[in-house]
Amino acid sequence: MARVAEQSERYEDMVNFLRPVIKEKGASLTNDERNLLSVAFKNLISSQRSAIRTISAIEQNKKYEKYAAPLATYKTKIETDLFRNCDDIIAVIKTDILATASDNEAKAFFLKMIGDYCRYIAENAKGPKLEECKVQAL
Repeated sequence: MARVAEQSERYEDMVNFLRPVIKEKGASLTNDERNLLSVAFKNLISSQRSAIRTISAIEQNKKYEKYAAPLATYKTKIETDLFRNCDDIIAVIKTDILATASDNEAKAFFLKMIGDYCRYIAENAKGPKLEECKVQAL
């Protein structure tokens, strides 16, 4: 079903189809399952990252100055969703995968994923959220 969701570009569904597999197999995911998981999570948040960049560019345009407040509110909503998804991804990796990982290649793969998702948070985070992200990456 995860592959069907991927073909349908339904990445949130893809993540949800993979959750039971992660719970059951933990660190013993096959390379194929590991790659599916990576694709699912990355695509889940890529549209949010793109939306934030687009809104940031619009905010810089003087033509849209009168919409500054609603743009900021909308951007904050998308950032909040992005942060929640990234935090969820990091938690799943730490608790369901790395906690039982013994294979160094798998550990490296998932530690890199954690680093990537911390970076995605750090691209937009400010204040306490940025500090939390720095700690989480360790």
